[in-house]
Amino acid sequence: MTIPNYTVFKSYLAILLYMTSLDSVFAQTAKPKYNVLFIAVDDMNDWVGPFGGYSGIKTPNIDKLAKKGVSFTRAYCAAPACNPSRTALLTGVRPSTSGVYHNNQPWRPVMQDAVTLPQYFTANGYEVKGAGKIYHNTYNDDASWPTYFEIPKSPEPPKAPVNGFAHFDWSPVNAKDEDMGDCKIVNEGISFFDQKHDKPFFLAIGFTRPHLPWYVPQKYFDMYPLESIKKPRVIDNDLGDVPPAGIKIAKPEGDHKFIVENKQWEKAVQGYLASITFADGQIGRLLDALEKSKYAENTIIVFFGDHGWHLGEKEHWRKFALWEEASRVPFIVYAPGLSKSGSISERTVNLLDIYPTLTELCNLPNKKGLEGNSIATLLKNPAAEWEHPSVTTHGFGNHAVRSEKWRYIRYNDGSEELYDHEKDPQEWKNLAKDEQFAAVKTKLAKSLPAVNTKDAPTVKEGKE
Repeated sequence: MTIPNYTVFKSYLAILLYMTSLDSVFAQTAKPKYNVLFIAVDDMNDWVGPFGGYSGIKTPNIDKLAKKGVSFTRAYCAAPACNPSRTALLTGVRPSTSGVYHNNQPWRPVMQDAVTLPQYFTANGYEVKGAGKIYHNTYNDDASWPTYFEIPKSPEPPKAPVNGFAHFDWSPVNAKDEDMGDCKIVNEGISFFDQKHDKPFFLAIGFTRPHLPWYVPQKYFDMYPLESIKKPRVIDNDLGDVPPAGIKIAKPEGDHKFIVENKQWEKAVQGYLASITFADGQIGRLLDALEKSKYAENTIIVFFGDHGWHLGEKEHWRKFALWEEASRVPFIVYAPGLSKSGSISERTVNLLDIYPTLTELCNLPNKKGLEGNSIATLLKNPAAEWEHPSVTTHGFGNHAVRSEKWRYIRYNDGSEELYDHEKDPQEWKNLAKDEQFAAVKTKLAKSLPAVNTKDAPTVKEGKE
């Protein structure tokens, strides 16, 4: 038997020990691939527990999620309408860059090369599934979903509309929770958590309620007796200091006039509250299923409303405006090992920030061309310095800039609004014409988009 040279043997041994220790280092520093539960809710404003928009709202499941993650109390949409908001957050591109400003503008024809958030996760080895309303109605994107579950139809009253007109309506329905489309969407999520997944996953679940019409089972209406309903705080002639461009958007002679003349305000508020609490129950079923699954410890949760909603403030109903009620959204993020339970961040963030945040949290390669900012720093320290005012766009050349103190609106015709949120959170007094605030406007205007792309082609669309 030949005995190896002792020097050579020592060299082999040193290499072996080095490789073993290197493997150990790699094992310790390897970045985990977290799963993602992406929860989109339609037309939900800040009338949920953690965001304080309506005293007495019943949202125990969203409240529970807030205690687990970080709630962003100054979160805003990129656009106050379903299609442009969802298009922006899923592509990472502003409406002013894409030209997709409204619900009747199909987005994929003008963004053929866009790599959407779910596409990017698929390209980076994730198992991706979508269910429910993630994109807007008929503009769902086949390229984004290896697997997708369509939005099931929910029951409606036998004779609709009941209180309003067309689908601007609200009423209890003779149905059980399990008959509702959102319940069936959640069933898909529950089934997904029950399965074995060999790869990290990105699961997107989109809820329809509280989108109009507000048809949910009777028990949810019973939780909010009409005599207990509180209307939003409003003042007479709230549009008196708003420029014509803003009044044109508000359309006070439309929905608001109908509501007031037909004495439907309390009933409409009741329908909205009932729909929020119904949605909260379904969100709870989804989160409970995750909590009971083997994926609970390594799944990031992102919960958001796609835009806000007016219920008579500024003599306006629905979204489609640049004021606080239409643009502020509920937004909660839970990131295992990073976010601090029950934290609140008052920094101004935008739904555009979701895309870069998730790619960073999941240790994916940086995606070029994203116009949002990762909020990973704020998940770790909700009070960290943050120099990113939030911008919301509604239509060509119409923008709102929101800092922690101010809301500045500039319309395409150059007219303006300015509100001091420390003194005037309801935005009742427009300060834009007061010369003492000229420097404030100049500073905020620096955040206005430099690019205003012309409108994308439109199609006829019957619903919001």
